[in-house]
Amino acid sequence: MARSLVGTFLRVGMQNELQYRVNCVLSLVQSLVSVGTSLAVLALVFLHTDSLRGWSGNELVVVMGVFVLMGGVIRSVIQPNMQQLMVDVEQGTLDGLLTKPADSQLLVSARKFDLWQGVDVLVGAALVVVGLVRVGRPVSVPAVLAFALTLLLGMVVLYCFWLLLTVTAFWIVRVDVLVELFDGLYQAGRWPVGIYPGWLRIAFTFLLPLAFAITVPASALTRGVSGWILLGAIAFTVALFTIARVTWRYALRHYTGASA
Repeated sequence: MARSLVGTFLRVGMQNELQYRVNCVLSLVQSLVSVGTSLAVLALVFLHTDSLRGWSGNELVVVMGVFVLMGGVIRSVIQPNMQQLMVDVEQGTLDGLLTKPADSQLLVSARKFDLWQGVDVLVGAALVVVGLVRVGRPVSVPAVLAFALTLLLGMVVLYCFWLLLTVTAFWIVRVDVLVELFDGLYQAGRWPVGIYPGWLRIAFTFLLPLAFAITVPASALTRGVSGWILLGAIAFTVALFTIARVTWRYALRHYTGASA
């Protein structure tokens, strides 16, 4: 049933988005301009050094590719649903979903898709491939599998973080400032967390989990990751998902809808 619901929402979203195909061109141009600017900054940095805390320029292109790809996932899937949830909580219009015979968290998490923002997913994947080719080292099958696993875990981690951020709307109501703060802090993910001071590494690993979402997948492809890191990523993702699930259920008990 869950798969059928998500499939239905996705089809409806695609039908709506296909009415405005010019948005695809605009999203592509915006993405390419953003990536071009980031690559220019990266090139300027490496005019003065050969590596940045052990990361070569081409390896950082892979990191940037994962950063852009994850940004595409956020803007095309996670953010539209979370922003709609904020609106529903603020206006008291969440009742309709809560009365449906399906898991409420699934419904609020997969009912809207911004199709054209997914262009960033393709641009990010292309950057990852270009970076790997320029690195010039063969990529093993285990490395690709580790990348796919950590990438999936990273998506779940970012979703959980967004959900935890969004459910504060049940008490604060207006959380737009928090969303803007997240967008600003997310920009730090274009660089490996290892280049930051110790306290920021901890913050970008456990408070805003950019390490698990971006650096670890990029490392899996460019330099490999140990089994312990993979186990740690899995354990962290399971723990964060459990926290998000419990918090969601707790927040629902504090919801006062339009019918209350």
